[in-house]
Amino acid sequence: MILSVGKKVSYPGQGPCLVGPVVKRVVDGKLTEFRHLMVLDHGGGELFVPVDRAQAKGIRELLDKSEIPKLLDHLKKASRPAERWNQRALDNLKLFTSGSAFDLAEIVESLCELRKTKVLSPSDRQTLERARKLLACEISEVMGETKSAAEEKIDQALEGRKDSKRTGKKEARDWPLAEHYEGVL
Repeated sequence: MILSVGKKVSYPGQGPCLVGPVVKRVVDGKLTEFRHLMVLDHGGGELFVPVDRAQAKGIRELLDKSEIPKLLDHLKKASRPAERWNQRALDNLKLFTSGSAFDLAEIVESLCELRKTKVLSPSDRQTLERARKLLACEISEVMGETKSAAEEKIDQALEGRKDSKRTGKKEARDWPLAEHYEGVL
């Protein structure tokens, strides 16, 4: 993959970035070339990636528009997260570092599935929010729409999964007084 100025790419854990010019800096007495990446998320930020290690860092092109329906369909698939929190955290870390949008979708789907049976830990909630945010950001950039519209597409895909996978178990929102505990559940 050629990183040309103005191209949009995805950096693992950061999401969509705009490729900037090559910047030369002296590091440990050596002149090193870095590719300047500007994070497109509302939080912004800048990354400087050594030119010779861009591929190894997992930088990839954004998905094509034609791949977005496949990505949303991926959210509808049922997957079982690891039962033990430490294995689940390790699995999700591997998925995050892969840089794949489909791996982000797997994190979102599996943690939403887990949320149906138990209250997520703060760590799991943070992982879910981060994966959703990165996924929505990429969908938004690819489709040329707002992040809220992309989040709505994600929610619709997840709702489609829920409707077809009802198990008969009560979900948290089905319990009496659930609305009083909305922030907790």
